[in-house]
Amino acid sequence: MSTADTPAGRAGPARNGPVRRFRALPLRSRLAMLVATAVAVAVAAVAVACWVTTRDRLTEQLDTTLSQVEPNENAIRLLTASCTSGLPGDFQIVGPYTIQLVPAVGQKPCTVPGKSAIPIDATDRAVAGGLREDATHTTTAEDGTEMRVHTSPAGPDRPGLAVSVAVSMKQVTDPLNQLAWVLLIVSGIGVIGAGAAGLWIARAGLRPVDELAEAVEHVARTEDLTVRIPVDGEDEIARLSSSFNSMTAQLASSRDRQAQLIADAGHELRTPLTSLRTNVELLARSDETGRVIPPEDRKALMASVKAQMTELAALIGDLQELARPDAAEPGPLQVVALHDITRTALRRARLRGPELTITDDLAPWYVRAEPAALERAIVNVLDNAVKFSPPRATIDVRLHRGELTVRDRGPGIPAEELPHVFERFWRSPSARQLPGSGLGLSIVARTVHQTGGAIALRPAPDGGPGTVAALTLPGAPTPPPEM
Repeated sequence: MSTADTPAGRAGPARNGPVRRFRALPLRSRLAMLVATAVAVAVAAVAVACWVTTRDRLTEQLDTTLSQVEPNENAIRLLTASCTSGLPGDFQIVGPYTIQLVPAVGQKPCTVPGKSAIPIDATDRAVAGGLREDATHTTTAEDGTEMRVHTSPAGPDRPGLAVSVAVSMKQVTDPLNQLAWVLLIVSGIGVIGAGAAGLWIARAGLRPVDELAEAVEHVARTEDLTVRIPVDGEDEIARLSSSFNSMTAQLASSRDRQAQLIADAGHELRTPLTSLRTNVELLARSDETGRVIPPEDRKALMASVKAQMTELAALIGDLQELARPDAAEPGPLQVVALHDITRTALRRARLRGPELTITDDLAPWYVRAEPAALERAIVNVLDNAVKFSPPRATIDVRLHRGELTVRDRGPGIPAEELPHVFERFWRSPSARQLPGSGLGLSIVARTVHQTGGAIALRPAPDGGPGTVAALTLPGAPTPPPEM
């Protein structure tokens, strides 16, 4: 038999039913119910304490009054004679009190004529027998009336006899009943008022949450990221609204950047694709018409097709690098030798520009970075220098105290274009005829910034031709352990 078939298993959902129903209520209704419940518990506790305190005070006052009532000697004598002879006396006690004589043992109590007899308590017998000075208790008379009884000795000349003075408890119960009704009415009004106040407070307090929910629903329905919620105050709701505004602003900016990236990528892809399509169509038309393309022209077409395919592959690789999910966050950082990575990149640069002279002066420097990303960044900087350098020119590479500079002798970059060189797909007018995607420096800037460094392009310090690319990277505390 499964747990669900046991009595405990069947009772579980029943017990959890009210909890589920409570959780299914709107938040403002739950807050109002919680406030009303808390107020009801507090009011009930105060009302019970007030009622009990009043009851004790009234009972104490009644006991004090009873203890001060002392039947006169004549009344006790007549009552004693009446009880002894067994005949009704010719006197009555006028007032609310019932007086009766209580013998220590044996005999029944003798009650004043005209009053209902009161049962004898053990404490009353003890007072009559001289074992106690007095006794006070509550009992019920023979006619069903609840009575408060005070018993004291009848006097030194009447040993074995006590006198009980009793009065109806209505002097206590009637005010208590009235007080109970008053407390009940006031408590009910207080609980209803607290519930209404709690609902109003919940509505007022959750109004910003409602606005936030409406804004989220509007964004989900329309994808409109320009929605902003007014921020009032500095409480948690204001912080939530401010965070939502920041989130939508960041999402809008991200969407704009994505749209710009797609538009720029489409624009950059269009040129090589158009050229590639034209060349392929020429080759296909030659095969279809049987008109042979001269060998020199065919060789030039194939070289153009190969160049365009290489450019497309480089562009797609750069796009993949920028679109990686972890592109915004650096990989595991390691302590690496910047001078060694630069030497590796220099070997690749010399293969791409064999007619160029590349000099290097690399002082040891260690940094915390992702090795593969840092090498790619340095290779991109050197590729730019090789691409823009004229034939048989010199490229100077220098690393000193964490600053890596690459100086070429190319046409240079006008001052008005320097602020744009690190933007995605941006290419200067003079470089639009050269191969490239316009993404290299953007990738370099991102990698350098992730390592805590900075990159800048500036004119040659000696006033000559070319540009100086300067990468500044903070040093690591110690070299790698294997060094």
